[in-house]
Amino acid sequence: MKRTLRMALAMVLSGGVVSALAPAASADDPLRYVALGDSYASAPLVRPADPADPACLRSLADYPRVAAEALHATLTDVSCSGAAVGHLSTAQHRGTAPQYDALTPDTDVVSITIGGNDSELFQAALDCVNVLPPPHGTSCAEKDTAGGTDRLRARIDAWAPAFAGVLDEIARRAPHAGVFVVGYGNYLRPDGCHPDQPYWKQDANHLQGAINHLSAVLERTAKEHGAVFVDTYTLGIGHDACAARADRYIEGVVPARPAAPLHPNAAGSRAVGHALADAVRARYPDGAGQART
Repeated sequence: MKRTLRMALAMVLSGGVVSALAPAASADDPLRYVALGDSYASAPLVRPADPADPACLRSLADYPRVAAEALHATLTDVSCSGAAVGHLSTAQHRGTAPQYDALTPDTDVVSITIGGNDSELFQAALDCVNVLPPPHGTSCAEKDTAGGTDRLRARIDAWAPAFAGVLDEIARRAPHAGVFVVGYGNYLRPDGCHPDQPYWKQDANHLQGAINHLSAVLERTAKEHGAVFVDTYTLGIGHDACAARADRYIEGVVPARPAAPLHPNAAGSRAVGHALADAVRARYPDGAGQART
């Protein structure tokens, strides 16, 4: 099981996949929206695939696309599976420009989800897999917290200054843009659902706790830099990987619908996209004109 999941995630992470409210911009004066980020944004393996940059495994149904359509915005989506902070300033793949290059002084709205790869959360998800019940395996929670330090959370805290630098650089390149930081979602409910998803109770709580900690760091840093944080945990309650297949926003270790393992499916991307669009409308209730003041 771990080998199968590792291969699937390696493929994804190497990059080697109308709201009822009034829109925030008119058809003749659309918001100029740039989407940055990793595979949580790009929704790898969700159909249809974006042919513009196959190495990024980006979907034409990812949350930036959903938000742009709801806002009637002009979208430049450079989110890319496997992206870390370093790929914002350097090319992730041959022929793929650094993500920052999409930003200009005319950009009105920027969204970003980043940090899962920098903090090795996806590797942690692999390390936590246990198909058999206790005690036939090793608890990743016990291993990660041995000695009294939660090493996964410590990595996230050590990375936080890098994200502050990201928001500073976005502000420098797109000084008039509203910046929206989209958090990571609700992957596993409290105590998990072993064996449906192969995480022991303590390990499911450890893994989701680390995801929540990363989102908390994103939220705190966003507020410190005048950006808007978009919570995706709350909207995912009841839609985690333990939910019935038809209700999931996040797919499990073995996806039931087209999506990468432990990534948003099409329904999840729609939910996040509409939440982001609502956040943009709340920030700019008078539309594009206000965004450019």
